[in-house]
Amino acid sequence: MENKPILNMDDLIKALAHPLRREMLVWLKDPQKFFPTQEHSLELGVCAGKIFEKADLSQSTISAHLAILQKTGLIKARKVGQWIFYSRNDAVITQFLNQFNNELSLTRKGF
Repeated sequence: MENKPILNMDDLIKALAHPLRREMLVWLKDPQKFFPTQEHSLELGVCAGKIFEKADLSQSTISAHLAILQKTGLIKARKVGQWIFYSRNDAVITQFLNQFNNELSLTRKGF
């Protein structure tokens, strides 16, 4: 059985603390719903340009948010030609939720 690395919970919690980053993860969970006009296959992920359009903020602001999500492993980036496509990393999200639940459960037992 493969051992999964222990996630840096503090970094993940900080990444999730911003409401726009949480919203981006929701968008990436259901790209057909939130990005129906994307010309490229959504199997590649969502084109950065579409995320910029949807967020309606500056490209630099959105890029910074995407970088934080990518650094923590919550999303994956894939470069195809001149485009960068983003997708959720559901394996990391699931691991985070499980680890978070386990840590809180263990903490509660200590009282």
